Amino acid sequence: MPAVEDTTKTVSAGPAIILVEPQLGENIGMVARAMANFGLSELRLVNPRDGWPSEKARAAASRADHVIDATKVFDDLASAVADLNFVFATTARERDGFKPVRGPVEAGRALRARVEAGERAGILFGRERFGLYNDEVGLADEIVTFPVDPGFSSLNIAQAVLLMSYEWMKSGLTDETQTNFSGPELAPATKEQLHSLFAYLENALEMRGYFRPEEKKPKMVDNLRAVLTRAGFAEPELKVLRGIISSLDRFSPAMPRGDGSPGDDPRRLPAAARSRAKDDES
Repeated sequence: MPAVEDTTKTVSAGPAIILVEPQLGENIGMVARAMANFGLSELRLVNPRDGWPSEKARAAASRADHVIDATKVFDDLASAVADLNFVFATTARERDGFKPVRGPVEAGRALRARVEAGERAGILFGRERFGLYNDEVGLADEIVTFPVDPGFSSLNIAQAVLLMSYEWMKSGLTDETQTNFSGPELAPATKEQLHSLFAYLENALEMRGYFRPEEKKPKMVDNLRAVLTRAGFAEPELKVLRGIISSLDRFSPAMPRGDGSPGDDPRRLPAAARSRAKDDES
């Protein structure tokens, strides 16, 4: 299989992830893991409830130790964002004010453009229970919100970070639909190969007595070919199908080729019918 082309652009330092008064070390660890999944490494904590460092956070980070080890702690949010040029605040609730509101896809692209222009950017995430206060949102430049069900809009903090981290990573791909690996590249089968399979299958079905009643055979053949041409088979796939047909197209000694449907096999008749058949023979 050919190597997958690397579709990431020149690597840029990503936005800082800023957690405001996170409560549980486990949640911080899961945030670190989500960040590492998508190439982010700068985590800032504002007044974490249970202090820092946290072994529970390290355990939950699942080997994202580089994020945990580099985490910085601040006493207040103003200090945590002081060196940044641009900040998004995440919220699920509509806020008063005049700040632009973006969805995650647009926000990811906006962050990428600013970081590649040399700016330092960050994303604010609020407390597990109730998010950010209005005055904390006021320290951000813009708002990002997620298209969640209004009837159940609460995301846990790691989920919210994961969504934004994913959009950050995706915004750096040349092709946003590119995957890290792909299936095998298969050449389409030729019409000659496909027609050969048709002939082989139809002959096997004919010998089995499939085309009954006889006058319906042309229509049955048309339907069969329509089913097999819709899939757009590759050559290796036709070989698999031919092998399956060949395996099924074997008759027992008691039922040689040309003797009709397997349903007529004497071994499959009910006991009473077998008994009558023996009487007829005698």
